[in-house]
Amino acid sequence: MKKFFPGLLILTLILAGFAAKDRMRSVPNESFSSGEVLKYKVHYGVITAAEAVIDVAPTLHRVNNRPCYRATVTGKTNSSFDLFIRIRDTWQSYIDTAAIVPQRSYRNIEEGNYRKRETVDFNHFANTAFVEKKKKNKAKETEDYKVPDNVQDIVSGFYYLRTLDYDRMRIGDKINMQGFFDEENFSMQVTYKGREVVSTKAGDIRAIKLVPRMPDNKMFKGENAITVYLSDDKNKIPVLIQAEMVVGAVKVNLYEYKNLKHRSEILAQN
Repeated sequence: MKKFFPGLLILTLILAGFAAKDRMRSVPNESFSSGEVLKYKVHYGVITAAEAVIDVAPTLHRVNNRPCYRATVTGKTNSSFDLFIRIRDTWQSYIDTAAIVPQRSYRNIEEGNYRKRETVDFNHFANTAFVEKKKKNKAKETEDYKVPDNVQDIVSGFYYLRTLDYDRMRIGDKINMQGFFDEENFSMQVTYKGREVVSTKAGDIRAIKLVPRMPDNKMFKGENAITVYLSDDKNKIPVLIQAEMVVGAVKVNLYEYKNLKHRSEILAQN
């Protein structure tokens, strides 16, 4: 009988453990690519209060030794609305091209007198998020947090929704996502509500209707206060977002786009 060597078993288990941690999910993406630019008007009631731009950098970036799309969302209030509150916000996510999860997130928030800069580095093998933040007139702070598998930030979550096959869904089906925002983990459930034709600054668009369930908060009216419409084509770009807030209705309306991955038949300018 051969002698059993427990050290070999231990080594095998260690190597197997490392191998398991070296794998990330793979999400097919046929909806977006580098260079895409989307522009929006933000309406507060009947007032055009702000503009927002969502763009994917024309070249890939490497973060944590993984190729990433760099998606940037910038929002700023119009000069007339600056009299009420001046907003100059930038949100950025380095989205893993294969797993469609963030490898790094960045926020620079300027809203009235409030200032905050934050960088989050995700380790999807160790399920951790390292947060470095700096608020106005305060020292820089850093901290590590545990996060769930395939965790999303706000920006990457929108891009992940664009990769899904809604032709396989029935009205009422739920999409479950795990997120990390403001140093907290949260669960997001998005309900598929079917298709509609919506009017936007870019024309009348056949759209996929999604309703994310909102947690209890003081900003939105109920858990179904936000509705997101994605174009019902191969690009699945966000064309309209409606939000019922305590202070009034907000609408984010697509008015210009370029460098889509697929030629769009349904986005005809009025």
